Amino acid sequence: MREALSGLTTRGRAFFAAAAAAALASLILGERDLMRVAALLAVLPLLAAAYVGRSRYKLSCTRSVEPHRVPVGSRSRVVLRLANMSRLPTGTLLLEDRLPYALGSRPRLVLERLGAGQASSVAYTVPADTRGRYEVGPLAIRMTDPFGLCELTRTFPSTDHLVVIPQVVPLPSVRLAGEFAGSGDSRARSVSVHGEDDAATREYRHGDDLRRVHWRSTARVGELMVRREEQPWESRATILLDTRAVAHRGEGPTASFEWAVSAAASIAMHLRDAGYRIRLVSDVDIDVDAHDAAGEAHLMDRLAEVKTSNRSTLAALVEHCRRRSDGGLVIAILGQIGEAETQILAGLRASGTTCVAFAIDASTWLNLPPEARATADRERAATALALLHNGWRVVGAEHGAKLAALWPHAGRGSAGFAWRAALAETALPTTGRR
Repeated sequence: MREALSGLTTRGRAFFAAAAAAALASLILGERDLMRVAALLAVLPLLAAAYVGRSRYKLSCTRSVEPHRVPVGSRSRVVLRLANMSRLPTGTLLLEDRLPYALGSRPRLVLERLGAGQASSVAYTVPADTRGRYEVGPLAIRMTDPFGLCELTRTFPSTDHLVVIPQVVPLPSVRLAGEFAGSGDSRARSVSVHGEDDAATREYRHGDDLRRVHWRSTARVGELMVRREEQPWESRATILLDTRAVAHRGEGPTASFEWAVSAAASIAMHLRDAGYRIRLVSDVDIDVDAHDAAGEAHLMDRLAEVKTSNRSTLAALVEHCRRRSDGGLVIAILGQIGEAETQILAGLRASGTTCVAFAIDASTWLNLPPEARATADRERAATALALLHNGWRVVGAEHGAKLAALWPHAGRGSAGFAWRAALAETALPTTGRR
């Protein structure tokens, strides 16, 4: 009751003031009728406070987010359904659902009075312009009595989540070298010619059949190892996402890192649909089978939350990638790199591995003077040529570049580029500059 009295509106407090004035006049003038008026004026706000305070336990609310996972640039619809569980009608309800700043301003909605046992729904849309995982709610309700004498704010503790995943761009079909590389029955037996004791093995992964554990190798290595010869033949692709903060430029949805995340998601989904087993190496290490819907959702959820880090280094990412080499295809989405980084990346180029680098020219996300632009172009050319000399394919991406237009370059090799190592010009295909 004390909380309800603290929610008296200006009108409710005016009633108390009028009651005090009437009571004082009754004492001075000796009019009992004025005392009755004073009692009536004082009782009305008290009844209103009791009515509003009682309603806190008589409302129920459910929220649904449709859909709860949307790509960048889409919209999600939030539906709030409120039910009056009491025998008394409510007053007008003012609703405010709390949203993070990245999803826009908090929606404020008005719900007309609900009769006893009645329910009503209201809805609003949320623009999903920024990638991430967001909490929707809790819902705050301002409740008033029919006379507007008391107003209280109640909060429903329940919340829901909205996941804004990176935009996936459809890519054209391109034949990539290394698409039939991987592991399986044929490959394992070709390297296992000395009997079962020398069977090719690999480290145990979550979900592997324990009957495939190779105990001799496990005892020798000190961790669970499984036989490779029982694996089905499959194509594998490793996608390395550069998360270094120093390698990217720009802010918000138009930053170069957002282009990189969208490219990683698009390439992963394209290769998965083509039958690849996907491994993503960024701030986390995720494996996705070609027909694993749950794994796909987990991959997209992780890409929705990935961020740049000042502690991230390319050497750590490459070492994490090399720690478990699956062979096949390696696609790196790189930010700004220097000559030292090209030497680090050379360690990924192993026998039978096709390496493709989507080298983002993050400087094109900035407005540079002509001298600085020329210097940036020369540095970009030098790093691209160094990658080529180390056996990488290099595809350049500038501000405004479309991944669908760049993707065919990934299958052409170094011979498909117009530049040559002897030229001092840019080594990357251009798509226009700011």
